[in-house]
Amino acid sequence: MSNSPRRALIVIDVQHEYLGGNLPIEYPDVQQSLGNIARAMDAAHAQDMPIVLVQQLAPADSPLFPRGSYNAALHPTVAERPHDLRLEKSLPSALAATELGQWLRARDVDTLTVVGYMTHNCNDSTIRQAVHEGWQVEYLHDASGSVSYRNRAGAASAEDIHRVFCVVLQSRFAAVMSTDEWLQILKSGARPERDNIYQSNQRARS
Repeated sequence: MSNSPRRALIVIDVQHEYLGGNLPIEYPDVQQSLGNIARAMDAAHAQDMPIVLVQQLAPADSPLFPRGSYNAALHPTVAERPHDLRLEKSLPSALAATELGQWLRARDVDTLTVVGYMTHNCNDSTIRQAVHEGWQVEYLHDASGSVSYRNRAGAASAEDIHRVFCVVLQSRFAAVMSTDEWLQILKSGARPERDNIYQSNQRARS
């Protein structure tokens, strides 16, 4: 039996809402991340890797992702590229209350490569649930992005949110890498660098 990962590319919520809508991605540059998502999809298709498009939808009166609206529609960069499954979700995780888990298991997928939006919300939720359910996860940090927040708990820039979530994900939940690194791994068959909480903390303390 081969030890090579059996990957699926999970493309999360690449919708107009994040590109000029009411929740514009602020960091990294959204055109850069959109281009990297396209590159990842093209590479996955070339390798016959299953590609899943995920779409967040909310009631028609919602300020974000209202069903039937332009902002809720998938961006043509992903919608017009080849894919194997397209599914809707209403919760942050693409694995929550959807057919995704069953679909992946039926195809013997053991590794999920996650791209799309947002790092700290739907991507993070999907990655954590995937790990809890037994999948290995890869996350392409420059094929994703974040927005800034201010609320009663404080404030954080999009760059800080994206950076900190990526550090935390690398410490336990995913192999975090650039799109270029992932494309090279696909060519070479190398294993992505994974980490753990203990070593991540020891380095910070040294």
